[in-house]
Amino acid sequence: MFHFTFLQAGMTGLIQGITELFPISSLGHAVLVPAWLGGSWRVFSDTPQYLLIAVAFHLASAVALFIVFAPRWIAILRSVVSWNKGSSNFKLFWLLVLGTIPVGLIGVAFNNFFQRNFQKPLAAGIFLTINGLILFSAERLTSRRHAHAIPADQNLAIVERVSTGQALIIGVGQSAALFAGISRFGITVSAGMLRGLSRSVAADFAFLLSFPVILGASIVKLPKLGNGELAGSYGALTFGVAIAFVATIFSVKVLTRWFKSNSLRPFAAYCLVVGLISIIRFGFIN
Repeated sequence: MFHFTFLQAGMTGLIQGITELFPISSLGHAVLVPAWLGGSWRVFSDTPQYLLIAVAFHLASAVALFIVFAPRWIAILRSVVSWNKGSSNFKLFWLLVLGTIPVGLIGVAFNNFFQRNFQKPLAAGIFLTINGLILFSAERLTSRRHAHAIPADQNLAIVERVSTGQALIIGVGQSAALFAGISRFGITVSAGMLRGLSRSVAADFAFLLSFPVILGASIVKLPKLGNGELAGSYGALTFGVAIAFVATIFSVKVLTRWFKSNSLRPFAAYCLVVGLISIIRFGFIN
């Protein structure tokens, strides 16, 4: 019977909650941290149940995201129910739908491929390095622009800067995050900045877009959580879910403040350092 400890559950939930919204790839860390720790942690991460645990923790992050942004989501959904086509909330809803469709379709179509490559630390190190380069590039290409003041209506700012075609492109770009090491949040923030959004508003769009993507991916695999593969470990799983939930809320609070006046560069540097060291460790050292 599969069994994992409360320590493993708590640490895995903490990693998920922190890294899901920091632009440093939660999937990449889900692969690399056990690989670096080795021993029972590596054995634990190599089991089929590990992916199911990751699904449960992602669902916790989705719930936390909805709670933090509940007023925004309620306003968005209310505009759809009332079919208020002239409101920024209504237009933003369709941008979020368009940004979600491509990653959903690609995820379903290539599910087996991504699942087979999920537990390869060398690949995770390579993609984490690429993620760092993406973040650095976004900062470099937007460095000469004047900082934008945070608008009173952030939904309107997103609608004015992001077209339907660009929302689709961002959705396709998010699909890169199916590779462990590429950050979905980082891709979305970078794309928003390149469209002229301030970091704060780009991050705001990324937060909103993260919820349906994470929720959809979790729901697809949720039925497998009750098939008995985690029997005997539901106590630890519940503990880990709670940790992931709290850590996600903490991450959102920190990042919403951070992007008001700070850049992506520290996250880019972190990804490059950890990614390159991981490439050396898992690619050249047996």
